[in-house]
Amino acid sequence: MQLLKERILKDGTVKPGSILKVDSFLNHQMDISLINEIGKEFKNRFSGLPITKILTIEASGIGIACIAAQYFQVPVVFAKKAQSMNLDGEMYTTKVESFTHKKVYNVILSKKFLGSKDHVLLIDDFLANGCALLGLIDIVKKSGASLEGAGIVIEKGFQEGGKIIRNMGIRLESLAIIDSMTDYSLTFRD
Repeated sequence: MQLLKERILKDGTVKPGSILKVDSFLNHQMDISLINEIGKEFKNRFSGLPITKILTIEASGIGIACIAAQYFQVPVVFAKKAQSMNLDGEMYTTKVESFTHKKVYNVILSKKFLGSKDHVLLIDDFLANGCALLGLIDIVKKSGASLEGAGIVIEKGFQEGGKIIRNMGIRLESLAIIDSMTDYSLTFRD
């Protein structure tokens, strides 16, 4: 997606340790016009599939998933990283390690929002080592739902996550794949 790549080059910041900051337009302050185009692109790439739910993980994927859901006309469900007092009933649980935060989360999702009749599209902002997606895939398997694919805004193609997911036979569509990063620059895969 050329528009996204141009925006990353213009406003993204590469930090040491393979960290790409896109907080000025994607995951802290959100450029809704850009995210709207991202939602349209996910709809184009996954058109014709019987998607009934979009599943993401809190927090950065929620806004992107919500915009995309408008084009699919389906609800968004998100896995929570913390138990709260307003969660009740039976839950799907899994563990997810965050690349950015270097922390393991117990991720939970109420069983009443995902079941065997659902056809799920996973949406997230970044794919690095694949831990978040693997956690969401685990939840989908536990629910008995059908996994239709995964849509990622930015994939770090030089890390293992994309390879792991694709080797599982899962349809993975990444809108921008970064081929390499140095401490202050990056290149995209064509």
